Amino acid sequence: MTAFYFIERLNGKKGRKEVCLKHDVRLKAALLLAPLAAVIGGLFAGGLVIAAAQSLGYYSPIGEHGFTLRHYFSLLGDAEFLAGLRQTLWVTVTATAVSAVCGTALALALRRTATGAIRTLLQVPLALPHLAMAVVLINLIAPSGLFARILFHLGLIAAPAEFPALINDRFSIGIIVTYVLKEVPFIAIMAMTLLARIGDEYDDLARTLGASGLQKLRHVTLPLISPAVISSSVIVFSFIFGAFEVPYILGRPYPAMLSVIAQRRYLDLDLTQRPEAIAVAMVIAAITTLLAWLNLRLTSRLTGIERISLF
Repeated sequence: MTAFYFIERLNGKKGRKEVCLKHDVRLKAALLLAPLAAVIGGLFAGGLVIAAAQSLGYYSPIGEHGFTLRHYFSLLGDAEFLAGLRQTLWVTVTATAVSAVCGTALALALRRTATGAIRTLLQVPLALPHLAMAVVLINLIAPSGLFARILFHLGLIAAPAEFPALINDRFSIGIIVTYVLKEVPFIAIMAMTLLARIGDEYDDLARTLGASGLQKLRHVTLPLISPAVISSSVIVFSFIFGAFEVPYILGRPYPAMLSVIAQRRYLDLDLTQRPEAIAVAMVIAAITTLLAWLNLRLTSRLTGIERISLF
C-alpha cells in the first residue's frame, strides 16, 4: 500500500508539473505576441468601431450626431441592395459548391498518384492574384477573346461576337469560373494534406471487412476529410462574399455584388450615401464573422462525430 501511495503521489506531482510547464509556455507565447497583437488588433478593431459608429448615425460631415438604425432599415427597402444580396449569394454559393466538389474529387483522384511536381503545379494558381486570373479570362472567354477567334476561324461561329457572353453576363459565369479556377486547388491541397496524414489504415480495414469502393468512399473517406473540406469551403465562401476586384471587373453594373455597391456608394459625390455604403460593408463583415463562428462550431462537431464513429 505504501509503495502504491508513493507512486500515485509521484504521478500526481509529475502531472502538476506538466500542467504548470504548459501554462508557462502559453504565458510566454502570449507575452511575446502581445505587442504585435495589440498593433494589429488595435488597427483592425479601431477601423471597425469607427465604421460601425458612422453607420449608426455618428457621421459629422452630413450633420449626424445621434444613434440611429435608419441606414440599416433603409437597406431593407433598397432594390439595388436586395438585388445585390441575391447576386452575391448566387455567385458565392455556386462558386463555393463547385469548388468544393471539384476540389474533393481532384484530391481523391491524386491521392495515390500525386508527385512533388503535381503538388507544385497545384500551388501555382494559389500564387496567382485573383485580378490576374480575371485578366486572363477576359483574354480567353470574352467575345473578342482567344476562344471566340479560334471558333470563328474554324467556322463554328459566323463572327466572334456570336460567342456566348461569359463576361459581364447575366449569370456572372465569368466571376464564378474565376473563383472556381482559383479555389479548387486550395480545397484540393487541404483535403490531400489531411488524406496524407490519415494514411491508408482505414481504407485497408474497410477493404478487409468487405466494403466496396463506393462504400469506402461514402462511409470512410468522405467522413474523414469532411472537416478539411468544410473548413476550406467556409473560408472560400467568406472570401468570395466580400471580394471586390473580380466582381468589379467581370460583373455587370446592375445587379452588382454587395462589395461593388458599397465601394460605389462610398465614392459617390453625395456624402449622404456614405453611411449606407458603410452599412453595406458592416453587413458583409457581420455575415463573414457569423460564417467563421459557424465554421468553428461545425468543424468541432464533425471532428467529434468522426472520433466516435471510428473509435
